[in-house]
Amino acid sequence: MKIAAISSGGGHWIELQRIAPAFEDHDVFYISTHKNLGDTVQGRKFYTIPDASRWNKLKLLLVAFEVMKLMIFNRPDIVISTGAAPGVFGILAGKMLGAKTIWLDSIANVEHISLSGKLALHIADRVYTQWPSLADKNIIYAGNVL
Repeated sequence: MKIAAISSGGGHWIELQRIAPAFEDHDVFYISTHKNLGDTVQGRKFYTIPDASRWNKLKLLLVAFEVMKLMIFNRPDIVISTGAAPGVFGILAGKMLGAKTIWLDSIANVEHISLSGKLALHIADRVYTQWPSLADKNIIYAGNVL
């Protein structure tokens, strides 16, 4: 089973690393926005993409292109993301290529699901929250990772 694990840096990356033991026996490759994060996944393929947010629409297009290119090149069976924008593009690209997709919304989103999570709700096979109060028929609560 080939797994693409994708997130932006910071807290999203920390949460992705907290769930990484769940797929350590699989062929995993990582995608993130900071080159130095590759040091935390030694022995695994790691790809760096540009960092972008909704405030820089042109750069978001570049991120989308880079993520799609990596997904086509690697052909994952499963795509998992903890956010933010790069994760949405990873989920979308994975879905287009026939992969199963999982979104884990950040624990920082206490009162409502993130904007990226709202987008992922329309694409991902499974969407998880880390807060029981945010669970509903489309969003699964199964605990938190921190």
